[in-house]
Amino acid sequence: MTTPDNNGAKDLTPQTAAAEMPQESKKTQFKKAFKVAFPHTIPVFTGYLALGMAYGVLMQTKGYGPQWSVLMSILIFGGSIQYIAITLLTTAFNPLQAFILSVMVNARHLFYGLSMLEKYKGLGKIRPLLIFWLTDETYSISSSINPPEGISRKYFYTCISALDYSYWILGTFLGGVVGGLITFNTTGLDFVLTALFVVLFVDQLKGKNGKISGAVGLCSTAAVLAVFGADNMVIISMVVIMAILLIWRKKLCT
Repeated sequence: MTTPDNNGAKDLTPQTAAAEMPQESKKTQFKKAFKVAFPHTIPVFTGYLALGMAYGVLMQTKGYGPQWSVLMSILIFGGSIQYIAITLLTTAFNPLQAFILSVMVNARHLFYGLSMLEKYKGLGKIRPLLIFWLTDETYSISSSINPPEGISRKYFYTCISALDYSYWILGTFLGGVVGGLITFNTTGLDFVLTALFVVLFVDQLKGKNGKISGAVGLCSTAAVLAVFGADNMVIISMVVIMAILLIWRKKLCT
């Protein structure tokens, strides 16, 4: 309720004052979200730069210049399957085998994609892009943090995903350029993919729930490996881990 004082000024209630405050522009909201989101992506930047450069170099050694590695990164944006695609490009092409292999390698996206439905709920037209940009590393960040008060959810998660996407493309471009300038033995370069997963896993262990989830993942994977062998462990271990985490989700969230 607004009442004039003796000087004719208005006495604003908190609700009225909030309503009369100028709304932040989308550009301002985006800048604020970017500043908050960027520090969270620095570990991914360092990892993607090394991993992307290794991929670009390997593509160059197979006769594919930086334009091809960048194009694949823009359209596919899947680190592990892009590494595998190098072999598919240099051998006799089997469409069915390539399809099955791609589905198996990226099947894990089904599991953590489902867990992001609530995070990405109500984000509007940007949601399809967020789904496309969702990688292991982006999931690791977005699933474990929430935007601070006053920061737009939409722009916060968009900045995280877009930054990670740009890091990967930059890395593949630099690798393609460097690979065309120098020649060296590239054996072992693809190990950076494993190294990145190890770094992210160690980072996840910092929290209480991360330690429990990490223990579940390690024990489940070891058990599946012992029973089913290395050739069949990936999908089965994911199913086992997902089932255990779903059963214990209430305990993990407390």
